[in-house]
Amino acid sequence: AIFSFGQFSVSGIVKNETGEPLPGANVILNNNYRGMPAGEDGHFQFTKLKAGDYELQVSFIGYAKKKIPFQLSKSLNLEIVLNRSGMLTEEVLVEATRAGDRTPVAKTTVGKTTLEELNMGQDIPYLLSMTPSFVITSDAGTGVGYTNFRIRGTDLNRINVTINGIPMNDAESHGTWFVDIPDLAESTDNIQVQRGVGTSTNGAAAFGASLNFQTNSLNKEAYTQYKTSTGSFNTWKNTISAGSGLINNRFSVDVRLSKVSSDGFVDRAASDLKSFFISTGYFSEKTILKVNIFSGIEETYQAWNGVPSVKLNNDAEGMERYRDHWLWSSSSERENQIRYDQIVKADARTYNLYTYDNEVDHYQQDYYQLHFSHEFNPFLHLNTSLFLTRGKGYYENFEYDEDYFKYGMIAPAPNAITDLVKRKWLDNDLYGGVFSLQYEKGKSSFTLGGGYNTYDGDHYGNVIWAANYGNNEKNHEWYRGNGLKKDFNVYGKYLYQLSGSVSLYADMQYRDINYDIGGIDDDLRDVTQSHNYHFFNPKAGIYYRPDQSQEAWFSFGRANREPNRSNFVDADPEGKRPVSETLNDFEAGYTLKTDHFLLGANLYYMHYKDQLILTGEINDVGSPIMVNADHSYRAGIELSGGVKISRNLNWDIHATLSRNKLENFTEYVDNWDSGSQDAFHLGKTDLAFSPKTIINSQISFRPHKSFSISMLSNYVSDQYIDNSSNDDRKLNSWFVSNLKLDYQLQNVLFEEVKLHLLVNNLFDEEYESNAWVYSYIYGGERYKMDGYFPQAGIHFLAGITIQF
Repeated sequence: AIFSFGQFSVSGIVKNETGEPLPGANVILNNNYRGMPAGEDGHFQFTKLKAGDYELQVSFIGYAKKKIPFQLSKSLNLEIVLNRSGMLTEEVLVEATRAGDRTPVAKTTVGKTTLEELNMGQDIPYLLSMTPSFVITSDAGTGVGYTNFRIRGTDLNRINVTINGIPMNDAESHGTWFVDIPDLAESTDNIQVQRGVGTSTNGAAAFGASLNFQTNSLNKEAYTQYKTSTGSFNTWKNTISAGSGLINNRFSVDVRLSKVSSDGFVDRAASDLKSFFISTGYFSEKTILKVNIFSGIEETYQAWNGVPSVKLNNDAEGMERYRDHWLWSSSSERENQIRYDQIVKADARTYNLYTYDNEVDHYQQDYYQLHFSHEFNPFLHLNTSLFLTRGKGYYENFEYDEDYFKYGMIAPAPNAITDLVKRKWLDNDLYGGVFSLQYEKGKSSFTLGGGYNTYDGDHYGNVIWAANYGNNEKNHEWYRGNGLKKDFNVYGKYLYQLSGSVSLYADMQYRDINYDIGGIDDDLRDVTQSHNYHFFNPKAGIYYRPDQSQEAWFSFGRANREPNRSNFVDADPEGKRPVSETLNDFEAGYTLKTDHFLLGANLYYMHYKDQLILTGEINDVGSPIMVNADHSYRAGIELSGGVKISRNLNWDIHATLSRNKLENFTEYVDNWDSGSQDAFHLGKTDLAFSPKTIINSQISFRPHKSFSISMLSNYVSDQYIDNSSNDDRKLNSWFVSNLKLDYQLQNVLFEEVKLHLLVNNLFDEEYESNAWVYSYIYGGERYKMDGYFPQAGIHFLAGITIQF
């Protein structure tokens, strides 16, 4: 039956043991869309409820959560007393960088239950694919191995990621690759996704979005859990977790071991991923001391080049052009013929350029975190963390007919060439500390926080094999460089409860960056240079809650972002140097909630000054460079809806409609006839990889308390793969649905047994979710070289979870 509005209300006050109200306590009415913070006097009220069974869930940091089931047949007024938990709770570790209920930013928090239900081996981005404005892609086509994502069209190099408040982005590239820490979701309690500039955080600039991870919190009961899943393309995931529970009411130990492997949909796009997580903690009423050590090692076969459109279209003439125009190799006729023979024989959707047996990416990343939290009194607490992140790895490539001089080697004879195998290494450390001091009393909440870290990364390359070494040493090192980056930031956040319905928010951050690059790059250029930046990032907003069912907010935020390593290293020494980017972000939101209906809208306007983009321009050695565009913007509306059609049937949907524009774009195209570049002034164009429409939908049906069925669907409209707005260079739209089944066995030998089945791409849609393109003019005509990334058709994952 369809639920109708009821005639009853539930109101009350949330207090502590001494009778003091707890303003801001989180009060959630389960099985509907209602939830609110208690007012400044601790009061809350839910109205227009129908008769039936309900449950209130009430929580406040530092206090034990309370669940209150009740049957509603008349209006109720409750007095809810929360008891001190006996120990400080771990929410304080991330509270400083989180957006709270009354913080005026666009945000979505994905909890542990959702992560557990979806985690069957696919990478973190696939577990977040139902959040607003989120688009995912996978090199291997299945979500295992290297994955990528964008939020509102913003790429991962501009998305800040922290884990327990500690920076996770690579300090030089600004990117985050979750493949380096496989199965991280298994040790994650929740993830908050902030869209836009968001709140001040540590590490890389939140230049359009941020992800904030909190790892597993204390489990007071001892447990052992085993999870396994298997599926298409020889995909396997095995995870074992165990915890001591709370020992002597003070100590705990939790451990996890994981292994994920897959052959991938694309030829040879195999992944072999291993990780572990260890957490030990000391807990008292006012103090937490916690050590987290976790590590991952990944080896993935490279599938970075994609499938040329001429192969996807079975264009025989186009594949011949690749060979005849020497597109695979500018110097080796033999390689071009080998590549041509390979592409002609390959399957159009699973073709992979790389065929060498060990054409792999191999990387290990180790995290060491020490957290200390202390509550001085009920209104004031301190968080401090020290950390070290170690990384080391390489990717290996086979090269045909290479000139010795390109590698600083001595040729055994004039014009001699050789086949060789090379490894490019990255050996880096990131270490430092973060802190936050938080004061909350009455109508005011203030946070003083910040951090300092040093990144030290060595970049070097070795020729590990050559068909003819000549007089050169084995394992010849042909380049070595270093990046040394020091990053300091301090921020203050103030939230003031102006009245029972209005809150004011201010957030100011100062960030200082010193970045030194030294040594020789892989093309034997000396890239030594130094850069220093001082950024001021102000944010402010207002939050309005006129009643229990409505909320509205408006905010402004500014973010500044320094260029990354490749922007500096690839820049033309004789041309313009890249400068920092600035984003001014205006956001407004409104949400209406009833028992069984939710409607929300977020409006955003993100204006960029000096955004770094690809224009086709090249440097002095012919490599593409990113240049600053004067003005560009993203403007859109994010719509969220939810309806509880019946007690067992829910439908939740997010839709983003947007415009993403460069104000005055000039495209540069290599002219092989003249040896120069031709400029095309195109005026206002669309930003690359910025679809106008993104829709994520989830329909959930629970016919029995032990059995649930979900249909998860994603629609992404057409998007251009460069900034020219040319229909010849775009990704076509796609609509993909996944079917999820979950069943919990009853009365079995174990504490809990859950069965899972995930059928991905249920309707076998053929689509590509990412691409790249290079254009050139030859013989007076314009051509292109490109690579598209096809995703797998219908495929499945099936798993079982056993809780001992």
